[in-house]
Amino acid sequence: MSEERRLLADRAVADGFRSCYGWLRHVVSSSKGQHNPISYNVEMRALLISTYDLGRQPLGLASPAAWLRRSGVEVDCADTSREMLDEGRIAAASLVGFYLPMHTATRLAGPVIEQVRRANPAARLCAYGLYAPLNAAWLRERGIQHVLGPDAEAELVALAANSQPATVTPTRVPFIQPDRMGLPPLERYASLRMPDGSTRTIGSTDTTRGCKHLCRHCPIVPVYRGRFTAVPVDVVLEDIRAQVRAGARHITFGDPDFFNGPTHARRIVERLSKEFPGVSYDATIKIEHLLKHADLIPLLRNTGCLFVTSAVESVDDTVLERLQKGHTRGDFVRAVTICREAGLTLSPTFIPFTPWTSLEGYVELLDVLNDLGIVEQVAPIQLGIRLLVTAESLLLHLPGIQERVTEFEPASLTWPWRHEDHRVDDLQAAVMRIVKSTSEATRGETFDAISRFAREHAGLPIGTRRPTSVAPVPVVSEPWYCCAEPMETV
Repeated sequence: MSEERRLLADRAVADGFRSCYGWLRHVVSSSKGQHNPISYNVEMRALLISTYDLGRQPLGLASPAAWLRRSGVEVDCADTSREMLDEGRIAAASLVGFYLPMHTATRLAGPVIEQVRRANPAARLCAYGLYAPLNAAWLRERGIQHVLGPDAEAELVALAANSQPATVTPTRVPFIQPDRMGLPPLERYASLRMPDGSTRTIGSTDTTRGCKHLCRHCPIVPVYRGRFTAVPVDVVLEDIRAQVRAGARHITFGDPDFFNGPTHARRIVERLSKEFPGVSYDATIKIEHLLKHADLIPLLRNTGCLFVTSAVESVDDTVLERLQKGHTRGDFVRAVTICREAGLTLSPTFIPFTPWTSLEGYVELLDVLNDLGIVEQVAPIQLGIRLLVTAESLLLHLPGIQERVTEFEPASLTWPWRHEDHRVDDLQAAVMRIVKSTSEATRGETFDAISRFAREHAGLPIGTRRPTSVAPVPVVSEPWYCCAEPMETV
């Protein structure tokens, strides 16, 4: 017996998950051509609900759906960000699972949970995903009976078999191909707008789970605590094949950091490029990894990577140290240069408004983007994002942060904070208004409007954006956010 099978079996037996253990054995043995599914009551029906997943077709529904269906459970998948959830679908379910991968999804789940409880009070309710354990008390107050973690496939199977799930702690499980049957088609999700005006349908998948880094503001850290697991290459490729057959012409790798396992990433993009030479992709990679693995950047470009997203967050080294990002302002500048020389677009993201932001520091961020000639590579919303201090955030351990936050606010699921200089809060609100009011403008035009206002607000001379020869870049129709929530309301 392999080490992975032994650990899984020991855990299942210890917790009394007889049916779950049988399912795990089935998953492993089925790869050898055997088939011994668990016998389930034919009335067992599971409804898996996603409220928002960054404009992507939710992998967090497709993966557990594959597990449940292979175990004999009838599964209905609903994405309320793209479709109405009628009460007939709710009433038919014996088990309802809410997928909560991010802060916005969790807030949006509140009214959906109420809808489900009204329509089907007999259903067993569970929540799973990264933000479920972080908001366990809030969820239970709303009637959620079982709170699971982000790697919840085995626990969901156990619940479907009327067993009690074990823990919210992420555990290694055998990976199988996600089953996207029943989800809204890919063309209803975010698309990629190319510089020539054409669009590409986007598919998405993950090559790893968790993250080995410990950024202080990241919600992944309190749950995974520096652990990550690679998804087998064949499983990743099979999921990509299914999405290409469904019309995808671009793949977003949703890993927190694509280079957590650089050799693993290399194998995947080489096989992707060989099998689907016309399919492009993008990935998220930390600045420190772009520098450490700079030799892989040409490989990314040559295998169809159109851009790399990197959560830069700030150009203030003091702020970066407090966030424990692992890079400096100088590192960011070097990464921009390395990517540009390799012909690869770097799309940085930011959290420009923090308790430590100054008016002058904000203008300095704009000047850095201007000087580097990457204004077109930054989504305007990234210039207005405010740091979230969420439940269980490691930011709460920082000296002095308790004096900045107020009481935890259940309505927003955050510890609200106010800057000691109210002009910074006023600037953040104004930047968000500008971003919303210039939604039809170019990125450069929006940047100019923000820069003019910020300089006037700080009492600084009005600057002029330097012309840049950088060509237009591909743009995802729904911008990417990390550890922050750009909307004033959800």
